[in-house]
Amino acid sequence: MKARLSLFTIVMMLSALTLSGQGARWKFLGERLVNDRLDHDVIMVTAVEGDLKAIQIRVKGASVDFHKLVVVYGNGRRQEIALRHTISAGGVSRAIDLAGDERIVRSVEFWYDANSIRGRKARVRLFGRG
Repeated sequence: MKARLSLFTIVMMLSALTLSGQGARWKFLGERLVNDRLDHDVIMVTAVEGDLKAIQIRVKGASVDFHKLVVVYGNGRRQEIALRHTISAGGVSRAIDLAGDERIVRSVEFWYDANSIRGRKARVRLFGRG
């Protein structure tokens, strides 16, 4: 009983520390539905939400094979990120740090395909952290 209580206390303290950090909150930027063929989609990011230090991808419904993503900054510069990674249904990517001082994001382009069964689509959600 004491071991469970101690473990619970440690987990809660770590959660509180993570959430209390400046800019630690992820904000929702957009989402797309993905079918089981190679797909390319763009999520536009508004200027209000665009001042970001990192992005994160969350997947629901079915796993998704990510091939690459391209972050397009406000000045037109493009940062290509080769993911070559599968995110399972209910999974989350690592925090993807954005390059340099060019933090205003205009859009994020995805190249991916879902591992869907019987027409079930995956939902890819993009989050950003300032």
